[in-house]
Amino acid sequence: MSGRITLATVATSAGVSVATVSKVLNGRSDVSPTTRARVQEILRQHDYVGRRPEPVDRATVELFYQGFLNSYSIEVIQGVLEAGNAAGVDVVLSSRPHRHQPRNTGRAAQWIRELTATGRRAAIGITSDLTAADLAALSRARLPLVVVDPLNIAQPDITSVGSTNFAGGMAATQYLLSLGHRRIAYLGGPPTSGCNQARMNGFRGAMEAAGAPVPKEYVWLREFLYDDGLAGGAALLDLPEPPTAIFAGSDEVALGAMEAARARGLRVPEDLSVVGFDDTQVARLASPQLTTVRQPLQEMGAVALRTALQLAAGEKVDSHHVELATRLIVRDSAANPATP
Repeated sequence: MSGRITLATVATSAGVSVATVSKVLNGRSDVSPTTRARVQEILRQHDYVGRRPEPVDRATVELFYQGFLNSYSIEVIQGVLEAGNAAGVDVVLSSRPHRHQPRNTGRAAQWIRELTATGRRAAIGITSDLTAADLAALSRARLPLVVVDPLNIAQPDITSVGSTNFAGGMAATQYLLSLGHRRIAYLGGPPTSGCNQARMNGFRGAMEAAGAPVPKEYVWLREFLYDDGLAGGAALLDLPEPPTAIFAGSDEVALGAMEAARARGLRVPEDLSVVGFDDTQVARLASPQLTTVRQPLQEMGAVALRTALQLAAGEKVDSHHVELATRLIVRDSAANPATP
């Protein structure tokens, strides 16, 4: 069926009244199970989400993430929660299927129906890789969306919040170059991730400006997680000519690389220098403490919350993408390369 799907369309298809369809959408109990099932099936077939009801009490924002919680996402969540509390807004935290898990396209409309039925004002995603079905359902429901560090760089119209990843990547690499390193590897996240691309390009830009070659095996991309840093670090350190320094795309990846070095009898920073990205709590708990690029994760979460509320109020935002400044935090995990 083409054209806009309305309550009347659903009612006609199901052979019931518009009032009955409305009762089903609002979760009323005075509808027989058979009728309810028939209406829900018609709604599912047409991916009907409807419009969100006008909020009656405190505004509520949906905050969702994909995959596993880690040190990065926890700090962003903290920023969203604190900003929500200051704005008098409730934040509901939920998880979505990881991007590598099977997706049920019909689930997208059902998810948005659940959000609109409970009066959500807006949705905020953390490092989310949203499908076309997700975005279409959000658009039909007119539910504003803001994403912190989206994983899909092919979605430029999404309102997003991030940091100056290119400048951060360049600063980390320039610091390692200033220590005398030339064999520097990049151990990063998903190739489709916009923030990963920016950090890697900053790394490549600094290396090119210094006239330092980057062999293809010196760039290793997977996820921003500890286990990926462990695997990537092992792969890099087992090369015939391993790097003397690693710039990691996240603190957790950096810690994984440090463990890979330790398992091979290498010392950090005497035998291998490592620089991370994020400046989460794990950077300060590491031994040695991790030199890293700080991005203001809690402020990024707060900006995402305030931007989502602006969109929900029908206000225009200055930019579809906001970047907050990064800066290099020098600690103990990087030093001059060992003398042969």
